[in-house]
Amino acid sequence: MRKQIVAGNWKMNKDYVDSEILVSKLLSYHKHSSTEVIIAPPFTNLLAAVNTLKGSSIEVAAQNMHFAENGAYTGETSVLMLKSIGVQAVILGHSERRAYFNETDALLAKKVDTALAHDMRIIFCFGEELKDRKAGNEKAVVESQIKNALFHLPSAAWGQIVLAYEPVWAIGTGETASPNQAQDMHAFIRKTLADNYSEALADGVSILYGGSVKPSNAKEIFSKTDVDGGLIGGASLDAAQFTDIVNAF
Repeated sequence: MRKQIVAGNWKMNKDYVDSEILVSKLLSYHKHSSTEVIIAPPFTNLLAAVNTLKGSSIEVAAQNMHFAENGAYTGETSVLMLKSIGVQAVILGHSERRAYFNETDALLAKKVDTALAHDMRIIFCFGEELKDRKAGNEKAVVESQIKNALFHLPSAAWGQIVLAYEPVWAIGTGETASPNQAQDMHAFIRKTLADNYSEALADGVSILYGGSVKPSNAKEIFSKTDVDGGLIGGASLDAAQFTDIVNAF
């Protein structure tokens, strides 16, 4: 059975003190559902979050990592560094990394391989831009991004991967794909997995929706058959809003 997951991507927000306050608030709020909760603070706050959340059900993920285990990569963070402080999950392929830092499918495939080699869980992001959707190419773009970065993997590797569909035009814009649009794309993604691997594998992979999910629309979006949760941006910076989204299942 697929896991229901709500992951909060804090992006470049919250200093050390603010991070500790937010984590403490998340611990104090009551979670009604069995939904798995993941948070991704900035790199500087990862260790503190791991320590504060020890013994809780909230998992900590990094927002990115380099494909190399070590070396002359000034300013980068390796999988070994993340593992050494207790981080066991990482977000890869976020649209902002693709757009602002020129991350390609080929580069992401290398990051995926390194993460899996060290038993890291991966939240892999992908999605079309507005121009792609207006041209009717959204499914071709999504299929290409998934295939180029992930379809070299053996079936066994998919137990470590969570997919996150994020229509770029609905991130930080206040726009949201309609629940039916989200379901349509998620169903297409699952069929693509089934066609290239198996129905059983496709049925077991959690696919999250990431695009301006809020407490007001989470329940309807999460009610769709192939939507298994959300990758939350802005609303994850507020403990009450984030908890409301977690409890939307």
